Order: sequence, then C-alpha cells, then structure tokens
Amino acid sequence: MLTQLKTQEKVVGAKQTRRAVEGDAAATVFLAEDANEHVTAPIETLCQAHGVPVVRVPTMRQLGEACGIPVGATTAAIVKP
Repeated sequence: MLTQLKTQEKVVGAKQTRRAVEGDAAATVFLAEDANEHVTAPIETLCQAHGVPVVRVPTMRQLGEACGIPVGATTAAIVKP
C-alpha cells in the first residue's frame, strides 16, 4: 500500500491532508501510529465523516520515506485524479 505514495499524486503533512479530506480530494489517508494523537485523531475523525479509507503506518519515518521526503511524516494522502 505504501508503494502507491511513491507513484501517485499525494499531499504530505497534517494541514495538507486535512485540506484534501475537507475538499473531497483525498482517496486514501495514511497515518503514522507513532505520531502525536492530538494531530492524527482529528484527521481520522474527519476521514470517517467523509468516508475516506485510513491506512495506519507503523512509524513516521516509514511514512516519510514512502513519500520520498528525508524526514518523518505524521500524515499523507493520495489525491484523487
């Protein structure tokens, strides 16, 4: 599932992910399990309200690497074409 982040259009970070979900542009959201819950919980709730599937990733580092960035990421979203 993480390989999709390397090949498809995406947004990275809590603010960008939230905007994508609110704008009905997010196809799938990825949340790092080791990220602060006060950051990820509202996004997960928003995903449930908008019917966006959520995929949990064990670490922020793994999510960042999958997104092609040199730092960890709390959230990311694949954007609808």
